[in-house]
Amino acid sequence: MNQPPLRLYVDSLYTSPYAMSVFVTLREKGLAFDLVTLDLDAAQNQTADFARLSVTQRVPTLVEGDFALSESSAITEYLDQAYPETAVYPADPKQRARARQVQAWLRSDLLPIRQERSTLVVFYGQKMPPLSADAQGAARRLISAAQALLAGNPSYLFGEWCIADVDLAVMLNRLILNGDSVPTELVAYAERQWCRPSVQEWVNLRRPAL
Repeated sequence: MNQPPLRLYVDSLYTSPYAMSVFVTLREKGLAFDLVTLDLDAAQNQTADFARLSVTQRVPTLVEGDFALSESSAITEYLDQAYPETAVYPADPKQRARARQVQAWLRSDLLPIRQERSTLVVFYGQKMPPLSADAQGAARRLISAAQALLAGNPSYLFGEWCIADVDLAVMLNRLILNGDSVPTELVAYAERQWCRPSVQEWVNLRRPAL
């Protein structure tokens, strides 16, 4: 059976960590897809044509034939079920649930870090001022949780690599790549995820000048 054509809509600066998560998933699974960029500053995601594809008018959005899906964790979970040959989530149901927990937490919490350490730090090398008190508190929560999840310094969160490792590494790299203080074992963990070929492909995309 032929694979329906896949299109992935992402931001034109390639700075969305959520678009990156889906891009890496597609690459890990060896799926062919077209990459389509939208200029969010020009509100290209709010056009009538895109609104017909994405109810939430957000990137990433994956289009597969006549099926369209937005929200990154929904997309990666769908891809793992629809194309199970190469898994990006743990096989064990409890570990799989833990991976989803990590993803949901990173997307819903730690707002001060996301505000004060945008992914322009990660993908454009920008440097930001010292963290505010709120962001310092969020950084402490991130570091404490990451240390608990990675107790014993394993290479990956759940024994073998999964997509939640990429998501956690991006959040840590918001701090690490700005020069903020992060424990050495977490720096090594983030660097390990960053070396993955699928991650490097996203990191090395040609980005427009700001």
